[in-house]
This record gives sequence, C-alpha cells and structure tokens, in this order.
Amino acid sequence: MHYSNSKYWDFCAPVAGILLTLSFAPFDYSWLALAAMAFLFAAWRGCSAKRAALRGYLFGLGAFGSGVSWVYISMHDFGGAGALESSLLTAVFAAFWALFPALAGYLSVKMKGPGQVILTPVIWMLVEYLRGYWVLNGFPWLQLAYSQLETPLAGYIPVLGAYGAGFIAALTASIAVEICRGKKRLLLITALTILWGTGALLQNQTWTHEIGQPIRVSMIQGNIAQDQKWRPENKINTLLKYKRMTEEHWDSNVIIWPETAIPAYLDQVQDAFLAPLANDAKLHNTDLIISVPVQETAPVKNFNAVITLGKEQGMYRKTHLLPFGEYLPLQPLSGFVLDLINIRLGNFTPGTATQPLLKAGGYPFITLICYEDVFGDLSVRGLPDAAFLVNVTNDGWFGDSIEPHQHMQMARMRAIETGRFLLRSTNTGMTGIVSSKGEIVGQAPLFQETALTGTINPMGGMTPYARWGDRPVIGLMVILLFGLMGYGKVNVGRISVTAV
Repeated sequence: MHYSNSKYWDFCAPVAGILLTLSFAPFDYSWLALAAMAFLFAAWRGCSAKRAALRGYLFGLGAFGSGVSWVYISMHDFGGAGALESSLLTAVFAAFWALFPALAGYLSVKMKGPGQVILTPVIWMLVEYLRGYWVLNGFPWLQLAYSQLETPLAGYIPVLGAYGAGFIAALTASIAVEICRGKKRLLLITALTILWGTGALLQNQTWTHEIGQPIRVSMIQGNIAQDQKWRPENKINTLLKYKRMTEEHWDSNVIIWPETAIPAYLDQVQDAFLAPLANDAKLHNTDLIISVPVQETAPVKNFNAVITLGKEQGMYRKTHLLPFGEYLPLQPLSGFVLDLINIRLGNFTPGTATQPLLKAGGYPFITLICYEDVFGDLSVRGLPDAAFLVNVTNDGWFGDSIEPHQHMQMARMRAIETGRFLLRSTNTGMTGIVSSKGEIVGQAPLFQETALTGTINPMGGMTPYARWGDRPVIGLMVILLFGLMGYGKVNVGRISVTAV
C-alpha cells in the first residue's frame, strides 16, 4: 500500500487543521501554517480525488472548528440561543466552510499534471478567493496570508495583496513537499531562497510618503458589555459616558467612537445630544468620528453608519454587510431556522459604493465599519485621496475569545496594503493604532474603559496593490491554472503518440 493512501493521513488531517489555527493571532506561530499546508499537500499526493476531498474536509473541520468556534459565544451569550442550538449551529458553520479545503483537494487531484508543485497552490488560492470574496458575501477568515504578517512574506503584501502573499506561502509549502520527496532539491531550495529573499527585500521598500504634520488622535473604548448595550435603561448613562470621555480629550485633533457607540437612531439624538457636542467640537478645533445607526423612511431603511462632527460634517453608510448579523442570506430558509431558535438579528440596508470620503483632522479618510476591514478591495477604493484609514468595530459579540485578536490581525493587513495608518476604535477591544507598515504602535487593553491617544502621519502615494487590486493576481492564477492543465494534456498526448 502506498504511504499516501494510508488512513493515518486521514486521522492526522484534523490535527493539521488545528495547527493552522495556531499560526494566527493570538498564538502567532507563523511557521505552523506552512507546516500544516505542507502536510495537506503531501496528503493529497498519490491518492484518489475522493480521498483528497475527504482529507481536505477533515483538515477544514480542524481549522474552522477551532479557528471560528467563537460564533458559539455570539449566539449563546448574546444571541439568545440555548447551548444545544448554539453548538449545533456552530458545528454547521464549521462544517460548511470545511467544504472549501475539500474542494481544493478534489480539484488538485483531478487536475494533476507536470506542474503540480505550482498547480496545487494555485487551486488552493483560487478556492480561498471563492470563499473569501464571493460565497455568502465573503468569509476570508483563516486565509494563509494573515498568518505571515511577521515573516519576510509580508513584503509581498503591498505589491500583491493578501491573495498574492498567500500564494507565495502556499507555494512555499508545496516546494517543501517536493524537497522532502527528493525532487530537484538544489533547484527548489534555490527557488525558496529567492522567494523569501525577495520578500525580505520588499519589506525595506517604502511605497508611500508623509504629506503633512502629525495628527493627534484619541479613540474612545467605552467597554459596554454587549448584553447591556441596548437596554433602554442604560441609554442615558452610555451617552454621558462617551460625552465625558470625549471632553477629556479636546486637545486631540480627531476623536473616534466605536461601532454603534450610540444605542439609538440618529434622529433620536440629533438635536438634544449631537448638536451641542458638534458645537463643542468646533470650539476646540476637533473633529469627531461617531458611529450611529440611521433610519430612513419612505421606504423604511436602516443603515449602519458613521458621521463626522466638527469642522467637517458628513455620513458614510456601510456597504459590505455581515451575513447573519446585519442581513439574512439564503432566505426564507435562514429566517425560518433562526425564528425557530429565537435568534433576532439586524436588518440593515447596504450603502452605495460611490459615497464621498469623510474628512477629519484636515484630511479625507477611508471608513471601514466592523467586518469591512477584512476586505482589501474596500480599503483601496478611496485612494490616493485618503490620507489614513478608520475602522470602527464592536467585537464585544465574541467575548474573551480569539476573535478580537484575529480581527485585529486582519485589519493590520489593510494598513500594509494601502501604506496608510489605521485607526481602530472598538467597544471592548482591540482598540489600536497601526502604522503604514502594519505595526501596532499603540493598543488599549481588552475589556477596560479607556481612551487610546497617539499621533499618526497623513500619508500620500500608492502601493502597487492599491493601484491594481486583487484582479491581476487572481487573473494570473487563472491563466496559470489553465496553462498548466493544457501543458499536462499536451505532454500526455506526446507520450501516447510515442508509445504508438
């Protein structure tokens, strides 16, 4: 029996998936991502397409079962579902996303050919793109590139983005498998050295530049528990808390509140609360960036929005909504199931993609509300005009889990891709300031009422990724896919002719 057909590979596949989770924040064992992928690619060699799909699925169960188990907290602790219902839905959630590594395994065997060392990483990344961009509005969690922010492969991010850098990581794992099999070792080791050396050199490249004086910023972390946030009896105290904490930082140029910091619709607090606050901001020469839900009538539409008050006033309506959190896909099935277990979720309308940039501190900035910071295409659509990025979010839904750490890690990618500082204001953490190189230069502790103050530099210029986006990289991988498949068929045809 060929070793690759051994059932030991099946048993080890979920363990490898768990090791992949350990490569991401808060664990940050980056090398485990490469080891886990090398194991998976090796497990697909020499087996049937069905067995490769099984191993990919088991790998996915290990990865998503451990890496996104925090959805249980949102449903059980804050969504109103019981322990059994929450456990079942979490299992279904992980089982669904595990289908994508299974798909990658199946295709890798079905399409195998002379260029397998490149073909398998190409297929993996195209499946990642399908999962991260298209299915259910995109779910890019646990994508390879995010595990490599502290390695030389991060140098590829401002050039190729998350999918390009992820491909280099997958290619590294694939080459490592070939080296272990004793195939063209010198050539492959040289290729790895060039890949990683180029990444290290690119890390020293500066793609953007400072365009003005530093901006003093303060981000308010109210630390209001999710199960208390929307209680009517807490509304006044919440407003007074944010007002008090803001007044303590009028010496900042920009003050930012977290996602839906105001537990009321805009029209309910506009005159009595926000108008006086806006006047105070003007007197202190400060701009406020505040997140508040907005309701419009005729017809009734709800928006998750950010407004600016002070010298500049404007509004941004969230465009990329969170499935099962801000809207229900797969209707009417999803609504029927959630009604059965008594989970009530938001019903928001997406804003248009052509909204003007908001301004604060004298510069336009890109607004990313919560889940929007995990999509690279959203962070570049306001460039080169935007001088920095602002993300407001509320990870209080996930308690003291690994999710806030993973979310911050993904947000850091946006700073690297754009070459801009990122200001991230959260309700319970992780509030932070991220440099244009993706480094966390300031961070507030989790689950504490606090304000994080620091300075950022407004940035100009464009990274290659900001100019091109994901399309060239994805397009090149599609060309590689069909090119390698065609090359394999040509070779097979030549062998058959020779045999005749």
